[in-house]
Amino acid sequence: MASILKVDDLRGNTSAGDITITSEGGSATMQLQQGVAKAWVNFDASSGTPTERDSLNVSSLTDNGTGVFSPNFSSNMSSTGYSSQGATNAYSVRTTYAGYGGSTSQYNITTSSFTMICVSHYHNSSRDGIEISSSIHGDLA
Repeated sequence: MASILKVDDLRGNTSAGDITITSEGGSATMQLQQGVAKAWVNFDASSGTPTERDSLNVSSLTDNGTGVFSPNFSSNMSSTGYSSQGATNAYSVRTTYAGYGGSTSQYNITTSSFTMICVSHYHNSSRDGIEISSSIHGDLA
């Protein structure tokens, strides 16, 4: 019979934020808090103004021009050495070209924000996309 564990607060024994997870094979461990995304955002910019669908630790989005956006963190990162990943549809309307997609690049990285540019593979230029998302991994301040 399977066990069910229900908790509202999970704390490490040595220190509150120090929780170790053992790998599937049992030979490696990792710290739980290191593997959790510290921020993420999903938004639509097809109208020319970014409209957030959902997010974690993102207080606002700055529109810096066509296809260029800056998610601003609610809680800062501890350094600029965090990792950001992004994806975009990079089309202003849903089209038959949906399979062509796009990509994002990140720059101007600070502890409170970063800038991402969304590029359409089909147009080979920056575009305001209908599906834009990004996730951040690293340490919170």
